[in-house]
Amino acid sequence: MIGVSKLYCNTVEPSDTLRYERRSRDLPAHLLQFSQDKKPVVVWNVTQRCNLRCIHCYAQATAHSQKEIGTEAAKDIIRDLADFGSPVLLLSGGEPLMRSDLGELAAFAVNQGMRAVISTNGTMISKEKARELRSIGLSYVGISIDGTQEAHDSFRQVDGAFDRAMQGLENCQQEGLKVGLRMTVSRNNAREVPAVFDLLQEREIPRVCFYHLVYSGRGSELMEQDLDHAQTRRLVDLILDRTWELHQQGLEKEVLTVDNHADGPYIYLRLLRENPQLAAKVWRLLQYNEGNNSGRGIGCISWDGKVHPDQFWREHVLGNVLERPFSRIWVDSGIELLRKLKNKKQYIQGRCAACRFLDVCAGNFRARAEAYYGDMWAPDPACYLTDEEIGLHAAQTG
Repeated sequence: MIGVSKLYCNTVEPSDTLRYERRSRDLPAHLLQFSQDKKPVVVWNVTQRCNLRCIHCYAQATAHSQKEIGTEAAKDIIRDLADFGSPVLLLSGGEPLMRSDLGELAAFAVNQGMRAVISTNGTMISKEKARELRSIGLSYVGISIDGTQEAHDSFRQVDGAFDRAMQGLENCQQEGLKVGLRMTVSRNNAREVPAVFDLLQEREIPRVCFYHLVYSGRGSELMEQDLDHAQTRRLVDLILDRTWELHQQGLEKEVLTVDNHADGPYIYLRLLRENPQLAAKVWRLLQYNEGNNSGRGIGCISWDGKVHPDQFWREHVLGNVLERPFSRIWVDSGIELLRKLKNKKQYIQGRCAACRFLDVCAGNFRARAEAYYGDMWAPDPACYLTDEEIGLHAAQTG
């Protein structure tokens, strides 16, 4: 996760993170990406059920009921996560609001001292549900969007999904619940990004996250529809330009990109040309961020209790919380993949291994490398930085 507005618009200082000693449990949400202890944010896909049929769903959600963890067992898991020090519990799916006890679980997490957020398609957030989520102290609601009505409904394969999502967003706003947008970008909807920025202004939405495509679940079927490197560069430039425009207008919007850690060095390189003094500050913050944190600063629990290094990498199971607490699984040095992910710079291969930005990118997404090359330690094919930019040309000729 790269805080575009924080880095490019100079709205956060390195000293801001040091004030909290960079401890995950103490840092405000907008500084969490710079924590030092990397206590894992846990994405919990509490159900695989969903009322939509999104073509890019990494969880391969279905309308049919799958085995889910019961309420009391779920509370035991949350209690363990809280005691372990996980700062944030992101409740996702499928569509998490398909579970009737979602509010109860979120409230329990909050009462245990965690920040609870949900990732939803927004279509099930009635006024009453928004009021409930606000009353339990939910920190944030992220509503997935794919562009304007035609594009969104096409991706979701349900007519009216866009209008219902916007109504859910409005219901959250009326209850004073912080709500933002989440958009996964591919060739199919990249043209919709400006319209999503327009939505931020028109509907006074404070936050948006733009996700690069990860080849996982049904998203793996869209691999050929991923942006090429030139298209990705144009996308990131557009995001930077529109974010700067909002900042210049005095509109406080939090803009982030997710799932491609080449974005951090790209911002740094652009700032070297535009504002070298700010570039030095951003470089320090990127070092705090440390890049991809699969298996270290982020983890995932599936609807059936399986633990994964992140929400996209379901081919690898580290254990099951119904058999062993997450806190014990996560620190088990006997689990080879976990041990390697926590020291992955030793195992990264190809151009990633020689990249001068390895310390601030950490090799980007291993799940994407494995999906594309069949080798989890191969370079991430979505890295759009040139050999010259990463210092590879100099290393080869020096």
